[in-house]
Amino acid sequence: MICLAGRILGIDGFEKGYVIIKGRKIHEVGKIPALKPDYKGYIIPSPINAHTHLGDAFIKKKLRKLPRDLEKLVAPPKGIKHLLLKRADRSEIINGIREKLMEMEGLGLAAFCDFREGGIEGINILKEAMKGFDIGSVILSRPRSLTLDKREVEDLLKTSDGIGLSSLSDWNYDDARKIAEITRRRKKVFAMHASEGIREDIDEILDLKPSFLVHLTKATEGDLERVRVENVPVVVCPRSNQFFGLRPNLELMKKTGIEISVGTDNAMISDPDIYKEIRWIRRNVKVFDLEEILRMITYNPRRMLGIKMEEMEEGKDADLVVLDTKSLKPLFISGREVSQDEG
Repeated sequence: MICLAGRILGIDGFEKGYVIIKGRKIHEVGKIPALKPDYKGYIIPSPINAHTHLGDAFIKKKLRKLPRDLEKLVAPPKGIKHLLLKRADRSEIINGIREKLMEMEGLGLAAFCDFREGGIEGINILKEAMKGFDIGSVILSRPRSLTLDKREVEDLLKTSDGIGLSSLSDWNYDDARKIAEITRRRKKVFAMHASEGIREDIDEILDLKPSFLVHLTKATEGDLERVRVENVPVVVCPRSNQFFGLRPNLELMKKTGIEISVGTDNAMISDPDIYKEIRWIRRNVKVFDLEEILRMITYNPRRMLGIKMEEMEEGKDADLVVLDTKSLKPLFISGREVSQDEG
């Protein structure tokens, strides 16, 4: 048996207490442990990485120096990323994804949400890469080209969890609207990047009724207020934004009351270590308390993505992580100690 003690993050907030794990199950939860704790810290549900692009992981090995220009590097269809994806061998892409899945699984992540380029083949590549891994996924697919093909969209929705578009600026608005309508009709997730490199029309974006938006680094306070009124959650990716000389205005998001989740974005730029993202937020943004920051990788993304939220209770799977109270690095992950190199 392993005894964990500290502050436990539940659905309603922090409580001091302990959790005893036996095997892979929670054996006991309480206030004062009878056993000496093996690990002390913040005890949180296994985190969720709310935004990834795992398909471009292989590019990190191909190009030592990536341009810090958003348009040149990632904009479809002529960005370096998309050109290299078209030329890459299937096995090359799969191997790059598998490396990142291994990293996320090793960090104790419960699931990730991937914006999956490449149409049906892109979905198949990710699903093949995931064989043998015990990590959940929300796969948001994308048409192969920037034009509407209703049959392709229907096929994508049959094999994925929804659609994740690059940005409104890349699309004919009427085509984007029809894709959103088809997605909602199928009761799937419709999400998109928004106002990342340039400010986009927030009213047009919100008229598509997105399940959530990613980035909003160029959004104004008025834009963010509109997003909050429509109750649309936002995913931020601070380290990836920083690579491009951008920064999410988390202070304004807090002020307007937007529910925030956190992702790591492109695997060719940032490793999928979600703890590095919250350490960045803790270090650089002073308007959030610790509980709010930890919710960005636990309960907020679960609610946003429709992943079941459960309290830590006796008899349930021990899907949890213990974080060091000073560094926010993992000390213990679902049944195993974390080495210093990993943390």
